[in-house]
Amino acid sequence: MNEIQPLRQWAIGVALCLTLTHSPLSTSYAHADSEPLQQALAQQLSSVEAQRLPVAEFYQLRDGQPAWQSASTVESLVAALNSLETDGLAPEDYHADTLIDDFQRSQASDQVAQASFDIKATLSLLLALDHVERGKVNPRDVEPQWDAQRPERRYSLLRVVHAVDNRTLDNAIALARPSSVEYQQLRNALKQHYQLANLGSVPYLAARDESLRPGDEADDVSVLRQRLALWGEADLQVADSSAYPMIGVQAASNRRTFDASLEAAVRRFQRLHLLQEDGVVGEQTRLALNTSVASRIDQLRVNLERARWIRPMQSAEPRVWVDIAGYRMHYVRPNGQHWDARVVVGRPTRETPIIHSTISHLTINPSWTIPPTIMREDVLPQVLADIDYLVRKNIQVISPMGEPLAAEEIDWQRPGSVMLRQVAGAGNPLGRVVVRFPNDDMIYLHDTPARGLFQRDQRALSSGCIRVEGVAELAQMLLQDTGSRYQMSSLLKGGSDHNVSLSQRIPIALHYLTAWPNADGEVEFRPDIYRRDATLLAALRLSV
Repeated sequence: MNEIQPLRQWAIGVALCLTLTHSPLSTSYAHADSEPLQQALAQQLSSVEAQRLPVAEFYQLRDGQPAWQSASTVESLVAALNSLETDGLAPEDYHADTLIDDFQRSQASDQVAQASFDIKATLSLLLALDHVERGKVNPRDVEPQWDAQRPERRYSLLRVVHAVDNRTLDNAIALARPSSVEYQQLRNALKQHYQLANLGSVPYLAARDESLRPGDEADDVSVLRQRLALWGEADLQVADSSAYPMIGVQAASNRRTFDASLEAAVRRFQRLHLLQEDGVVGEQTRLALNTSVASRIDQLRVNLERARWIRPMQSAEPRVWVDIAGYRMHYVRPNGQHWDARVVVGRPTRETPIIHSTISHLTINPSWTIPPTIMREDVLPQVLADIDYLVRKNIQVISPMGEPLAAEEIDWQRPGSVMLRQVAGAGNPLGRVVVRFPNDDMIYLHDTPARGLFQRDQRALSSGCIRVEGVAELAQMLLQDTGSRYQMSSLLKGGSDHNVSLSQRIPIALHYLTAWPNADGEVEFRPDIYRRDATLLAALRLSV
């Protein structure tokens, strides 16, 4: 809706009928000596570019009275805006660094200047509320395949007005802030990292030809202890010899020894960074340990923004969501139970897209019609090298109408519109079960005969679709939770390409998060496998 026209109409009405217009709040706000300022405010409001912000509604709830004409109220606003730093937002985007000076200048000037400041302060608050609730960046600007609408305002503007009156603007920000436990855990992690940034420098681990292993004694082990202590392993710090005079020799020796407690700390660090949990400090672990605090702050800021994009769900609402960069799938069942599984996602050259959809049906014992990209880039080179490849892989050649064609009669240098379909069976890449949901990218969840891939720590290995460990169990739960009479044990014994519709669609979302809390509330830092963080960080850094 166009915000400007109703805003202009209301402002003109206030200016002409000031003493005749009353609202439920008019008794609290009506003061005779404020009428000239109120008129100046109404006149300026008629030309405000509201930018989809509820400026008109804000002042209507105040009966047209200004909001920011006392120093204590402005100071409360500035304090609330500064708190946005722990949301990964920049307070200066909302003029937190200039509002007090601007207020003082306006108070020393005329009512036109005071009205102008009042509108500026209101816009600062409303823009901050919008950004902390829905995100500063429109996801479509940085994620071209984003397919969901941004949520509408959910917080109560009347409660915000009351918070202004009570000078509790921190409560106003809290009204808009996402309420999920994960969002708060990310905020807490960002607070901790801001504190780490103030602790001073810590030595970095030097590159070396050989890995650091349990049992090693070296100066590098002392640096390893310091790096791990920086990232939360405070118990690895040895006692201060000045406080304990007899500890000096032991401390120097212990700091250079890669002992069992240090190995356990390395393993914990590796687990929280999706690295091979072997207790050995190789190249990847060293690089993660040497990541700067500033880089981790940026990573948390980026993922707090992504968390603001995620549509809030009711606690009892069943849903499936795939954590792409975390290589996990989560199913929250109608009874509140959680089911998790490891997944394999698209490799960097064939990224799994962000998708919001609903699960519609299952395909049991599926055949696989090979997508054009995979056919062109993966299969055709194999066929050109050896035509018998098609027989070995049980791949049929068919026309666009589904009619069988003779492989030896096709010019595989120029195959035209022919299609390839791999029949159902043990070697089919889709396995025995496919979970389908409408989307423009032909993405689905599916089984796989390559079960060993789930044992890898880094699982960006597919051509875009998501392979789910234990997907048949997921399928059985989906059937059960939607009231289906079917049982997977019977369905798997049937023929190929059997589609089973769900009587109730289950929401599903695929999200890309490079920092996210695990089930224990510890924030994991994941590799940015699709190199998306830098683009979003740059957008966050742009002034508004």
